[in-house]
Amino acid sequence: VQLQASGGGLVQAGGSLRLSCAASGRTYDSYGTGWFRQAPGKEREFVASISRSGSVTRYADSGKGRFTISRDNAKNTVYLQMNSLKPEDTAVYYCAATGGVGYYVAARTSREYGYWGQGTQVTVSS
Repeated sequence: VQLQASGGGLVQAGGSLRLSCAASGRTYDSYGTGWFRQAPGKEREFVASISRSGSVTRYADSGKGRFTISRDNAKNTVYLQMNSLKPEDTAVYYCAATGGVGYYVAARTSREYGYWGQGTQVTVSS
């Protein structure tokens, strides 16, 4: 599966962005999907994930209550709605997919994901 992330940009603190991860190739409901981010000088970190079923989601503590992950398998797309953005959310955001987990599993470690998109830059100004 090939992944294309989009929706990043420059936003003021307190603003919102919606990231999209569009998949091509094999039908997307065969893959659990996650979002990760990497800020300059820092390691890549987990942001959120969603199961193949769409019924199970997981979030990093940093995004709980502010971020929402969802999927539309008919459109082969996973979304990350980010509200109340903070300067510390500034990073390159990557979407990733895995076919190696169960239907109701939302994986949260990068090593569980075998497919990665190219990343989209999110910059939050103070």
